[in-house]
Amino acid sequence: MGDYKLLQPRLTCNQMVAYNTNMDKLFKALADGTRRQLLDLLFVHNGQSLGELCKQMTMTRQAVTKHLMLLEEANLVTVVWQGREKLHYLNPVPIGEIYERWIGKFEQHRIDALNTLKQALEEDSNHE
Repeated sequence: MGDYKLLQPRLTCNQMVAYNTNMDKLFKALADGTRRQLLDLLFVHNGQSLGELCKQMTMTRQAVTKHLMLLEEANLVTVVWQGREKLHYLNPVPIGEIYERWIGKFEQHRIDALNTLKQALEEDSNHE
């Protein structure tokens, strides 16, 4: 019983650190060019069946299915059954979370720097 405690993961107060498996799945899904291509296809025409997606890809049906499964696990694609047909839809929310968490904070710094540069150039032109 004492060994069991050693195997338990240590939790931190930071939820992002303790529960980052969803973010890991998301980045893993986006790391593959084929999966990004599938997301692009769904962006252009959302709600496609497996057959429709396969016609646009240069790989086997099984390979496309495998990629779609990983996209579903990462919550980037959701499915809706219409009778016997499974339709795939792009879920942009996780991409928005990436933007908010990893890109947005850096973008604000860039915007601030451009505003500072603009003000400095305006002041220079006023002094001439």
